[in-house]
Amino acid sequence: MALNLDQQITPPATPNLGTPSAVYDERFLSQSFGGMNVYFSKLTALFSALFGRRGGKWINSPYGAFQDGTDQVAANTTTAYAITFDTTDFSNGVTLSNSSRLNVAQAGIYNLQFSIQFTNTTNASQDVDVWFRKNGTNIDKSNSRFGFAPRKGAGDPYHTIAALNFFVSLAANDYVQIMWRPTDVGVSIEHYAASSSPTRPVVPSVIATLTFVSNLSTETA
Repeated sequence: MALNLDQQITPPATPNLGTPSAVYDERFLSQSFGGMNVYFSKLTALFSALFGRRGGKWINSPYGAFQDGTDQVAANTTTAYAITFDTTDFSNGVTLSNSSRLNVAQAGIYNLQFSIQFTNTTNASQDVDVWFRKNGTNIDKSNSRFGFAPRKGAGDPYHTIAALNFFVSLAANDYVQIMWRPTDVGVSIEHYAASSSPTRPVVPSVIATLTFVSNLSTETA
């Protein structure tokens, strides 16, 4: 077993034992057993690294992390709007396209998580529906409704974070989107610049991650 610069485990090469002769050959037998001993010793070390207490550091699973640094608004309350992103923070087999599509290269069960910074500028309580689409089609039973209090005063809107995680089954080259619809156009998705006293980082309008959980099950009921 060897470690390369990308921190990946390199499986040991299969030993070339050759072809035994028709008669007993002590030298051939000794070399063969020696090669097999080395090979299985390396395999044992590999399995120990993979399944030991810190074996997870060798596992390379697909993932993606994305965020947006702009405000997102709804023009009306009768249209479904796709959450958009302008920044890819991390990407390994999960990529962003068309600003809103999170694409996967590997089939599997994925955990989709989001954190959305909503703002209500109206004088009334409002709701927002947030749900998921796969390949452009709504995912059944994936909707959540978030309720927001009225604004605190003129120029002082109500702020809240909507957050959720959801498991979704995806085939290779599928994509998912996060959709939203407010009860009033006075509800929007807003980002905030960095602040001072004390120094505070930027508030993205949206953060989302899509993480591989497991291969698709082949079992039948």
